[in-house]
Amino acid sequence: MGTLDLSRRTFLSSTGAFIVGLASPDVWAQAAKPSPLSPNNPKLSADQLDAYLSIDKNGKVDVFYGAIDGGQGLETSIAQMVAEELDVPLSSVRMIMGDTRQTLNMGGASGAQGVSRRGTSLMKAAALARQILVEEAAKKLRVAPADLVVQAGVISLRNNPAKRITYAQIIGGKSFQTNVRWNGQWGNPHDIATDAPLKNYKDYKIIGQSPKRPDLAKKVFGEQDFPGDVRLPGMLHARMVRPAVAGAVPVSVDEQSIRHIAGAKIVHIKDFLAVVAPKEWDAVRALRALKVTWSQSEPNFPTHKEVHAHIRKAKVTQRTIERENGKLEEGLAKATRVISGEYEYPTHSHASMGPGCAVADVRADGATIYTSTQKPHYAADGIADLLNIPRDSVHVIWMFGTGSYGRNDQGDATADAAVLSKALGKPVRVQWMREESLGWDPKGTASVNFCQAGIDEKGDVIAYELISRGFSRENLATNEGRASGTLAGQLLGAKLEPKNTFNIPFASYTFAHNRVGWETVGPLMDRASPLRSTHLRDPYGPPILFGSECFMDEIAAAVNMDPVDFRLRYLTHPRDKEAVRIAAEKAGWQKRVSPRRDLDTSSDIVEGRGIAYRRHFDTFIALVAEVRVHRKTGVVEPTHLICAHDVGLIINPETLRHVIERQLVYGTGRTTVEELTWDRNMVTSLDWNSYPVLHMPHVPPRITVHLIERPEAAPSGAAEMALGLVPAGMGNAVFDATGVRLRKIPFTPDYVKAALAV
Repeated sequence: MGTLDLSRRTFLSSTGAFIVGLASPDVWAQAAKPSPLSPNNPKLSADQLDAYLSIDKNGKVDVFYGAIDGGQGLETSIAQMVAEELDVPLSSVRMIMGDTRQTLNMGGASGAQGVSRRGTSLMKAAALARQILVEEAAKKLRVAPADLVVQAGVISLRNNPAKRITYAQIIGGKSFQTNVRWNGQWGNPHDIATDAPLKNYKDYKIIGQSPKRPDLAKKVFGEQDFPGDVRLPGMLHARMVRPAVAGAVPVSVDEQSIRHIAGAKIVHIKDFLAVVAPKEWDAVRALRALKVTWSQSEPNFPTHKEVHAHIRKAKVTQRTIERENGKLEEGLAKATRVISGEYEYPTHSHASMGPGCAVADVRADGATIYTSTQKPHYAADGIADLLNIPRDSVHVIWMFGTGSYGRNDQGDATADAAVLSKALGKPVRVQWMREESLGWDPKGTASVNFCQAGIDEKGDVIAYELISRGFSRENLATNEGRASGTLAGQLLGAKLEPKNTFNIPFASYTFAHNRVGWETVGPLMDRASPLRSTHLRDPYGPPILFGSECFMDEIAAAVNMDPVDFRLRYLTHPRDKEAVRIAAEKAGWQKRVSPRRDLDTSSDIVEGRGIAYRRHFDTFIALVAEVRVHRKTGVVEPTHLICAHDVGLIINPETLRHVIERQLVYGTGRTTVEELTWDRNMVTSLDWNSYPVLHMPHVPPRITVHLIERPEAAPSGAAEMALGLVPAGMGNAVFDATGVRLRKIPFTPDYVKAALAV
C-alpha cells in the first residue's frame, strides 16, 4: 500500500497513479442516468426562446429551470406560472431543474428569488410562446389572432370550437427559433424581456391555486433518489481525512495501518487526504484505522465564549455605510436623551439533516457529477477550475438532497469527489460524516450589533444608528464557482479569493438623522478553516434583526409607547404599515407599553408578547410572538407565532404558507438552542448533542400565517424572509413578560435564568 504526493500544479495537469489494494468484486446497483438533452435544446443560448421551454409531439411542455427546488415547492409553483401563461394543463408541464447541460445558469435557490426572478422570466417566455403559437394558428386557420381562444393547449375559433388546432400540431418536436431580450447576466440577476403581454391577474385560473406537489409522494414513501443512492459501475466509496487541530496538514501517512482492509487505498495530494474502498463500510474502517502524522498547528482561536469580545476589539477590515440621511452627530447632539444597546448573535452551522454527499465520474473526455448543491452551474464552474478542464466538459446533474440552503457542505463534498475521481480514473462517491459536516461545513458568522438613538424633549426619535460587525459573509464564496471556494481547492493550494462583505436588511424606518452600516473583522484562519464564514439561510436576517428590532422595542419603552404604535409612527410605506397592522390585529394585540404593568414577580410562569418587522426587497413581514417564560428553569416557550406576510402576487397559497411555517420553526431552533462551540484548536459541536437542533416537543404549538392578498403587485420572495424575525419577536416577548432584556442568542435556560437573576 502506498500514497501519492503530488503538487497541485502536477495534479491539475495530469492524473496520477495510485497503488490499489485488493478490490472486492464489482456488484453494483443500476447506475443513475442523466436526463438526455431535449432535442429542441441541444445548445443553450440565453437569447433564444428554446433555452427556456419546448413542446413535444404529445403536447408536453418541458421547462428548463436553471436553478433548483430545495424543498420549497418551486417545482410546482413555477410550473403553475408557465402553465398559466401558456394556457396548458399543469399536468402537461415537466420541470427540468439544475441540469447544467439542459438549463442556463439562473443562479441558486437563494435570496428567495425562485419565483420573483426565475419564475417571472419563465412566465415571460411562456407568454411569448403562446403568442407565437396563436399567430401561427391564425395563419393555418385563416382567421385573425383576436378571433382565437386557447384552452388546455388547444387553439380554437372563438365562435366555432370545432375549428381548432393543438400546440403539438403546430410545433410539437420543433424549435421556436425566436429571440428574446436577455439582460446579459448569469446567476441570480439573469432575466429576459419580450414584447408579449402577460395575462391580467383577474384572468388567472392556475396561479393562486394549491395543486398537489408531485415531489412529496416520493419523499413520503421513500422513493426519492438522492446523490447517496447513485451507483456507477466500478465506483469507489471515499471518506475524507480531516485533522483534529485546525490548520494541521498531513506530514506522513502510515500505509500499513489500513493494509488489512481489502481494496482500501490512500489518496494524498499535497494537503488533500482521503481513503477509498470498493465497499463503503471498508472506507469507514479505513478512515478510523488510518494513522497520520500531522503538522504542528496552534490556531489559538478565541473560543465561542470569547468570540464576541474578539469581534469588538479586532481591527475592522472594512466599514460600509449603506444608508444615511441627515447628520447623525448633529441629531445626537440635539437629543435630550441618548440610549444605546448591544446585541450578540452566535456562530451557526448549517447542520443539514444529511451530511454532504456527491458522486463524480471524471474521464478524459469530461466529468459527470451528481450532487444536491444549491448552485449546480457554479459547481460546474468550480470543478472546471479545480481540475483544469474545459467548462463545457463538466456536466452537473442536480438531485434532491438533505439540505442545501445557504452554502453548506454539499459544495465541498462535490469538489472532493471530483478531485478523487480524476486522480483515480474511476467514479467516486464521497460521503461526509456527521462530525465532519458539523465541524467543517461553512458557517454563519457571529455578529455584534451596536445601536443608539437620540430622543428629543417631545419624545420623538431624531437620530438613529445601527452598525453590525462580524466576520465577512463572503470570506468563503457563497457558491463553489472557483477552486478557492472549496476545502479541496484550498487544500490543493488554490489562491484565496475572500471578500469583505456583511450587508444590512432593507431599512424601513424613517428618522431625521439616520445611519445604518456594517463592519467586518478578519478571519480567525485564512486557509482551510473549520470556521470559514459564508451565507447561511437568511444571512442578513437573524444576526442583524435580533439587534435592530429588539432595539426598536427599547426605544418604544424609553418613549413610553406601545411597540406597534411606535413602529407605525416611523414606517412610511403603506405595505410596511399594513403588515404590522394585520399581524397585530390577528394576534388580538392590546395596546400598552412593554413590559406589562401587571408583572407578577411571585409567579414562576409569566407570559408576554412581542412584535418584530422587516422589509426584504419587496416582501413585507410582521411577526407577533407570544411566549411563556419559566422563571425557575429559565425555559422560554413560544406558545403562538402570528405572521402577516405580503409577497405581492401569490402563486400557490398552500405552499407559501408551508414555507413560512417551516421558517418559523427553524427560526425558533436558532433562537433557543443552536450555537456552534469550539475551543482553542477546533470545533467541538460535532453531533446532535453538542449542536442541538429543535425537537418536535419544542415546536411552537400554534403558528398562524396570514397571507396578504396583493395580486396586482409583482410576486416577491418568501423562502427565508420570515425566519429573521423570530429572535427579535421572541426577545421582545420575553421583555414584555419579565422586564428583562435578553441581549444574546440562544435563549438557553442557563442564560435566561442568569439574566432574570440580575
